Amino acid sequence: MKKPHISWVFRLTLAMIFASQMWIGSALATELLMLEQKGCAWCVRWHQEIGEAYPNTDQGKLAPLRRVDIHEWPEDLEHIARERVTPTFVLISNNREVARLRGYPGDHFFWPVLDEMLSQLPND
Repeated sequence: MKKPHISWVFRLTLAMIFASQMWIGSALATELLMLEQKGCAWCVRWHQEIGEAYPNTDQGKLAPLRRVDIHEWPEDLEHIARERVTPTFVLISNNREVARLRGYPGDHFFWPVLDEMLSQLPND
């Protein structure tokens, strides 16, 4: 009986590692992007009114915040439309945009709008 060729085993191992990484990534795939830039007064206001509490809220646990400087766009977000208005909040799930909020409407309006955005998340 012939032994399996080493490159076949190597390719199979790589495929298994890749598949497991995709599964792990999808389990943590919901996040709220905050698109911001230096000098943005509304970004500062959001951080003062919401930012500190956000990670401790149900919304923050469901969609952890990821801050993104619009002038230093990360490679892993190339599929997300860029924005000039800051702050802009983009809810992503499984690497896809679900909803977007341009601007910061103040703390009384932010939470209901965010809840509406979160209600659009896929159920899978």
